[in-house]
Amino acid sequence: MTTRVRVLLVDDHRDMAEMLADALAERGFDAAAAGSGAEALERLEREPFDVVVTDLRMQPVDGFAVLARSLALDPERPVILMTAFGAVESAIEAMRRGATHYLTKPFKIEELAIFLERGIEGSRSRREAAALRRTLRSQQPSPGLRGRSEVMRAVYDLVARVADAAVPVLITGETGTGKGVVAAALHASGPRSQAPFVAVNCAALPEALLESELFGHAKGAFTGATDVRPGIFAEAHGGTILLDEVAELALPLQAKLLRVLETGRVRLVGGTGERAVDVRVLAATHRDLHARAAQGLFREDLLYRLDVVGIELPPLRRRVDDIPDLAEHFLEQARARYPRSPVERFGRDALARLVEHPWPGNVRELAHVVERAVLLGRRAELGDEDLALRPAGASARPAFAGEVQPMRELQRAYAAWALEQCAGVRARAAERLGIDVKTLAKLLAAEEP
Repeated sequence: MTTRVRVLLVDDHRDMAEMLADALAERGFDAAAAGSGAEALERLEREPFDVVVTDLRMQPVDGFAVLARSLALDPERPVILMTAFGAVESAIEAMRRGATHYLTKPFKIEELAIFLERGIEGSRSRREAAALRRTLRSQQPSPGLRGRSEVMRAVYDLVARVADAAVPVLITGETGTGKGVVAAALHASGPRSQAPFVAVNCAALPEALLESELFGHAKGAFTGATDVRPGIFAEAHGGTILLDEVAELALPLQAKLLRVLETGRVRLVGGTGERAVDVRVLAATHRDLHARAAQGLFREDLLYRLDVVGIELPPLRRRVDDIPDLAEHFLEQARARYPRSPVERFGRDALARLVEHPWPGNVRELAHVVERAVLLGRRAELGDEDLALRPAGASARPAFAGEVQPMRELQRAYAAWALEQCAGVRARAAERLGIDVKTLAKLLAAEEP
């Protein structure tokens, strides 16, 4: 162990407490013994301990009293109970009151050491989560959420207010505004922070594969299903799921998702049984779901299930005051990734250009521009010319030069460029191009569509 964990062992048979303390000391713990509940209460008041191990049945001050006082002084400090076999029901009651675990006498010292380490690790994680919640509630951005503009302070406030709730949240905003970052902050600052956070891009998979990804499948459910797959709802049990690009869900999958949200139960594709799942659902989209519902493309009942609380992220052009801080943040990250780069700072003209740019790709585009400038920069101070930004209002029409190229090759190149702009998501690129995914695949292969 890298740090010595301070343990208070409490037993009204002092010899037992001292024997356990000596055995734990041999294993790297800083252990102290208390021969009564009253002595334990006194020491807890004046000494710092990381964890308490106490016998349950003691007179006149029993383990319940030690547990209650320890939790009152430090709610995150683990308390492990020792009890005889006949007092297991009392030990279970103590766990309902906040005890971390209980051991039935006699037990091996290795078993106690394992539970001590688990308790300390859990306590450390809870303290970190609580610190993050305090950060959010004081409107200080969590990692990934940056900016002091008024519109972003409103976002921080809303994140802080709903982080501890179990209700679904619909996160909207243009592509590149940071919807995934907000979802991660909601998870990290809430009570589910130690459970899984699983994100799935609903536009990245065909309907059949996405159904299996979400809900799992039974063995033999379809060709290639050689094993049982639990699905991400099962994998995220106790935690959070982010349904990114939720507007791209096909209507049949929307119906199945609605049923899971209503019943809290999931059925495997090709299976017969169901299992209960406890998952908080977050959804994100750059589309107007209310408009899609009006067009019959999105179920209205599912929309209202997902949109219990809505968080709309502003585009970067509406938070110009945040651009210098964001740019400096991305500069630090890029310098850490490329330590051989000579770039150290932005010049005045470069910062002015960043503030003036319209940023159609929002924060994601800004991050990419800064990373490219650091990677390719040749001097300590970045200038305007190092940013490789198209002037505002410049024509997007490509310039043609050189030999005439076959139309098929131009189609292939343009399809590849469109796919890159859509972060490699073929369904999104096909939609932007006004074609289906199969036609896009043919274009990328330079075949005749």
